[in-house]
Amino acid sequence: MARALTRTVFTLSACQGLMTSTNAMVVACAALVGLALANDPVLATLPAALKHVSTMLCAAPASQFMARFGRRAGFQLAAWLGIAGGLIAYFGIVNAQFWVFCVGTCLFGLHNGFGNFYRFAAVESVPTDARNRAISYVLAGGVIAALLGPNVATLTRDVVTGHAFAGSFIAVAVTYVLIALAIFSIRDLGRPDIETVSGGRPFRELWQQPALRLAMLSAMVGFAQMVLLMTATPLAMTVEAFAFAEIAWVIQAHVVAMFLPSFFTGRLIDRFGVKAIIGSGALLGLGCIAIALTGESFWRFWFALVFLGVSWNFLYVGGTSLLTTCYELEEKARVQGLNDLFVFSSVAVCALASGALHVLIGWHDLLWIALPGYALVLWVLWRSR
Repeated sequence: MARALTRTVFTLSACQGLMTSTNAMVVACAALVGLALANDPVLATLPAALKHVSTMLCAAPASQFMARFGRRAGFQLAAWLGIAGGLIAYFGIVNAQFWVFCVGTCLFGLHNGFGNFYRFAAVESVPTDARNRAISYVLAGGVIAALLGPNVATLTRDVVTGHAFAGSFIAVAVTYVLIALAIFSIRDLGRPDIETVSGGRPFRELWQQPALRLAMLSAMVGFAQMVLLMTATPLAMTVEAFAFAEIAWVIQAHVVAMFLPSFFTGRLIDRFGVKAIIGSGALLGLGCIAIALTGESFWRFWFALVFLGVSWNFLYVGGTSLLTTCYELEEKARVQGLNDLFVFSSVAVCALASGALHVLIGWHDLLWIALPGYALVLWVLWRSR
């Protein structure tokens, strides 16, 4: 089993971690940059939301592109898009151009549209019996993000005098350079799978599988609810007069909680079954909401975001693992692309709505809006017995 977890898996894990560290930096500061540059505070989270919108729009084309030209070509293209995004975001900040900054965050989203397939590339590089651990270990690379993301954002915040966070986005561009180098070092990413571009069962027939519906729903809810609450957290803490260092610490704890469980989530799935892990993820999401509803102290934010992170891990890893059992080779690109299209469509809606909802209805009512999603996962899970 250990030999099945190849060098490719661990390199992809490092790429996942570097990609997620850029996402953590964007989460920690994009809303605050947006608040400083936008004319209307309702637009504060728009740059972060547009990142998710572009990820959504890129998901299906990215899957088809890599089926035709290979994983390596797709991941290298994504790295260059990320580098360009970091430089454009820097230019937007130093020139006080809100919409230019938004273009930069859109390019981050296009990178993620390709980079989110690291987990599937890992599955394709190992035997079937190592699949769950490969997915889990790739996502475990996000622990790098917990160490790098918020800390780098804090350290580089004032590097460019008079332009808060401009230096942070130079750091983002450098991170994407490291991703490009890591992808270049991988020799066994496989050849293009032209046969997976078309063919197989129609999606209507595929959708009849209860496992496919549960897999997509768990990943959608886990990711969308996480983005809805995580994006609003810096704004909610700013309203409560917390310092940026405290906000960054909460985001860092959240990111650790998202990815640290990945070192054992695959083993838990092998031992207890994927549905048990998905159910646990939904219950942890409900626990996050319960904690956050009790007040706005630092430690309530901290524990709520930790619960939210573990919930995301169980729902997303569980959903991905279950999805890989629902298609044949010729259906792979289509199902993977549609899955990520659905997931990041819901993520984009939540990211777009998060800032506006926080301004219009407040943190507590936003929490209540998140509750039905986790309940729906539990209901579908019960029905799928």
